[in-house]
Amino acid sequence: MKQLLLYILLGCAVNATAQNPVYLTQGRIEFEKKVNQHARLEALFKNQNDDGWKDIEKKRLPQFTTFYFDLVFNGNTTLYAPGRENPDNIRLRPEPGNDNMIYDELDKKESTARKTVFEQVFLVKDSTRRIRWKITDEKRNIAGFDCRRANAVIMDSIYVVAFYTDAIVTPGGPESFTGLPGMILGVALPYEHITWFATKVLAEDITPAKLKAPTKGKPVDNKKLLETITSSMKDWGHYGKIYTLIMML
Repeated sequence: MKQLLLYILLGCAVNATAQNPVYLTQGRIEFEKKVNQHARLEALFKNQNDDGWKDIEKKRLPQFTTFYFDLVFNGNTTLYAPGRENPDNIRLRPEPGNDNMIYDELDKKESTARKTVFEQVFLVKDSTRRIRWKITDEKRNIAGFDCRRANAVIMDSIYVVAFYTDAIVTPGGPESFTGLPGMILGVALPYEHITWFATKVLAEDITPAKLKAPTKGKPVDNKKLLETITSSMKDWGHYGKIYTLIMML
């Protein structure tokens, strides 16, 4: 009889959890960023005579390169920064944007980012990006969370596909992707051949010491940063456009 009562109580607890899921307000998310290097090379040399250099680079580079970032969050504050190293990337050239650190105060709609353009470090203080999302009915499970798809266009022409979960109430995400009713766990820029997807979500205690804004770098806003990069890359053709896009995300 005691065992039967225990089973009934356990069953009630499981049903209560299923009907009232736990909503995370703090923790750490690992994001896996993937870049399709071969597709990027095809776009770089489209309709151009590259004297065989494209094929040489394809043999040198893996089709996909993978990088890891951590996003820690507590309430409406997030910090996105480089995560664990991928040993497969030791012999590769540095990828632009891979040392970005972005601190967002989402309730204030304020962002502070540290970005390195070639050898110069910038401290970018500005408002968070305003994105006009269109939420769809498509769903996908990412890192154990049921997510819903949303689409948008940023920077006038960059098509974005995102997946968010309302089981994590913080309306943040990787890089500058925010503004959905929950945490963004997946982002794809299909025409730029870049994706960010969460590999794991950990319910960690995030203390103020783990959520500090970057402080070093030349102070600029996004407009000034764009002017600086555009001026530096004006003679770099299509690669300059790709570099600018990545650094302005």
